[in-house]
Amino acid sequence: MNDRTFRLPRRETVIGAERLLFFGDAVFAIAITLLALDITVPEGLADSEVGAALRDAVPKMGAYLLSFAVIGALWLAQHAVFRLVATLDRWLLNLYLALLAVVAALPFPTRLISEYGDTTAGTAFYAANIALALALLAAMTASLLVRPSLAVAGAEPGRIRGSLRRSLFLFGVFATSIPVAFASPTAAKYWWLLAILSSLLVRSPKTPDQQAPGVTGTTA
Repeated sequence: MNDRTFRLPRRETVIGAERLLFFGDAVFAIAITLLALDITVPEGLADSEVGAALRDAVPKMGAYLLSFAVIGALWLAQHAVFRLVATLDRWLLNLYLALLAVVAALPFPTRLISEYGDTTAGTAFYAANIALALALLAAMTASLLVRPSLAVAGAEPGRIRGSLRRSLFLFGVFATSIPVAFASPTAAKYWWLLAILSSLLVRSPKTPDQQAPGVTGTTA
């Protein structure tokens, strides 16, 4: 992966694969850091008030852990996708930048659900953001099936389809939780637990140990 260079068409813009992923890793890291900054308690509390302040901070801690898990899963998934990418076209780059934009903004819906998690609007808005990120990830993976020339030599279509199925399953969980939130925000949050089943129900095929070497190329 480190020796690959992505050359975009028309403008002949060259992007080092390692540099591109460093940029993405930085966005993910900053997003996670911003999540933690929202966990605070008021200053100058009396000893008798600290316990109540900590209890009030529990929703923020829960929202932090939820979004940490989501961002961590997205980070692993985007690296899995890029292990399959040999040549980056402008469409794939735009999808990736859009994914990073959504990830960078996740601290806002996280703050919203920590403070207004019992509301339909807060829960549905959070689910919509996660669904959008997963849709972009699925679109990136689907691009490798639509244009096989973008994938590394030897990448098995079954492996790509398995990754796509997993992204679509997770997208379905969060997307369908939006109408559930209009009936019950609490039920919508429990609905998200279905995402855990994705690791059991939707598995990507095992791949050989040797990785196909990366390819430097230009797409039209």
